[in-house]
Amino acid sequence: MGAKTGLLVYADGDIPGLLRGVGAADRDRTAAMMRRLYPDWEIEERDGSTLWDGVYPPKGTAYAASWPGAEVICDQRVMIDLPSQLPKHLVAASAGRRLVLHAMHSVVDWLAFAVWEHGRLVRSLSLSPDSGVIENIGQPLPFELPYWAGDRPADTVPWPDEDEEPYPLPFHPLELGEDALRALCGFIQEGRPEPDDIDADAIELYGFRARDPHGSDLARQEAEMRRAVGAMASPRFYTLGPDGSLIKREVL
Repeated sequence: MGAKTGLLVYADGDIPGLLRGVGAADRDRTAAMMRRLYPDWEIEERDGSTLWDGVYPPKGTAYAASWPGAEVICDQRVMIDLPSQLPKHLVAASAGRRLVLHAMHSVVDWLAFAVWEHGRLVRSLSLSPDSGVIENIGQPLPFELPYWAGDRPADTVPWPDEDEEPYPLPFHPLELGEDALRALCGFIQEGRPEPDDIDADAIELYGFRARDPHGSDLARQEAEMRRAVGAMASPRFYTLGPDGSLIKREVL
């Protein structure tokens, strides 16, 4: 699984139903939404994307669209470990509406999602195999129940030079993440499409460069990434053996 998302959706009602009926978003309306949600930031238009392709934009870029009754923002900056700590002004913008946050990263099997109703947090979950359950607020939503009941156990292939310990979570976060994305937003990134799924690739988003003039978040993140890459060990390469096990491959 290789899906990554950083997504906020504001809606006056059922998100899948509203997104299913949208047409082309108004450019000026969308730009005004960006200025409202990124107050005092430098906002410049960039090339756009689609809801399917743009749900994980490059750092510093946001893809967005605003329609009557629904607004979508895709931005890596909403990928936070504790969804309950989403900036207050972003939550306040959901007054009288539903707000959904969906974030996942396949490299670390991390998932986070949250739902606010009329500005009140009703459900938040964040977890990964390395960190365990980071946040768990509110009652599980219906699409979660089979996972917590043990009906969707994780099915992973252990690395050959590591102890064959069971997966540290009772289910795979990315599998739950796809079901959460479908239930909350009406589409998926990976897996088998269903007849009622939204064609997210047909929903066009405008592109924006959003920069906080008082912060150096992007420069700091890039520096941290360079330090992390420099500290990494040499890569290991594996191939599948006849029995499905992983065999380390020597690289000249």
